[in-house]
Amino acid sequence: MSPFPGSGWWAGLPPAAGAAVMALGIISVGLHLTGHEVVSLIALAFSGALWLVLAADFTARLLGDRRRFRAEADTPAALTAVAATTVLGTRLSALGWQEVAIALLVLAAVLWPGLLLSVVRHWRRRMPGVAFLVCVATQGLAVLGAVLATAEHLDWLAWAALACFCLGLLLYAVAFARFDLREVVGGAGDQWVAGGALSISALAGSKLTASPVWTGSAHTVLRTATLVLLGVSLAWYAVLLTAELRHPRPRYDIRRWSTVFPLGMTAAACLSAAGPTGAAWLRPLGEVLLWIAVAACLFTCAKLVTSRRRPTA
Repeated sequence: MSPFPGSGWWAGLPPAAGAAVMALGIISVGLHLTGHEVVSLIALAFSGALWLVLAADFTARLLGDRRRFRAEADTPAALTAVAATTVLGTRLSALGWQEVAIALLVLAAVLWPGLLLSVVRHWRRRMPGVAFLVCVATQGLAVLGAVLATAEHLDWLAWAALACFCLGLLLYAVAFARFDLREVVGGAGDQWVAGGALSISALAGSKLTASPVWTGSAHTVLRTATLVLLGVSLAWYAVLLTAELRHPRPRYDIRRWSTVFPLGMTAAACLSAAGPTGAAWLRPLGEVLLWIAVAACLFTCAKLVTSRRRPTA
């Protein structure tokens, strides 16, 4: 039981529900980058509202159900708390709400080390795609840190973001070594995080490339790394999409939000990288991928609604 009065359906939401915040948040970012501000704000409103619900439930479990909190904190899905907070903060920063974005960065940075260590201690040999959330959460810190470093002219924060970027890449390699490649064909949706983790890495790289802190060879290295990461993430996109078409899984599963998020993140990474890297062709590609992500989001929402309405036996 939750110690908070009025708790209801949200008390049953698993940590994986944080992927819905991430999906809606990054789609809002993509819509903002393409000038669809009204729709972007609608997506942001849903993302922010769900974040508040999950934050309240997170606090309730921490204070009133420590056994359940510890059990869920051991799972990779717990890191959606960090990733969702950074994605939301990134979008709010684009609105000019820098103080709120800074507060969210601090919150995410406080949550990150404890959850990361707890998750890594409980890794198995063969893991589903959710294992890559160790990279996603870390790169989320890099993205928001780099965005705020530029907005607030904080060079030290840019260096901290660079450190998170490098650590995120290392964590991706570690997660890949434990990833069960059979998930590409049989996964329930979170197998897409294998590619989405590289997309958010490319997004972090694009924000670092755009920073005035690095010039000359350092800028060239960041630009090259961003393009390589984006290229590999697009290759993952093609492989995972092919697997989906050959082995369709139409039933709703909450892990499908972990499909929508990488779709939106790949689009946002292309849109964001086009300017700093000088690869103008990435923008039209990002626009196409964005509408695919929007369609996937609407489809997942529809599946969620119909699954709730379906009578139980």
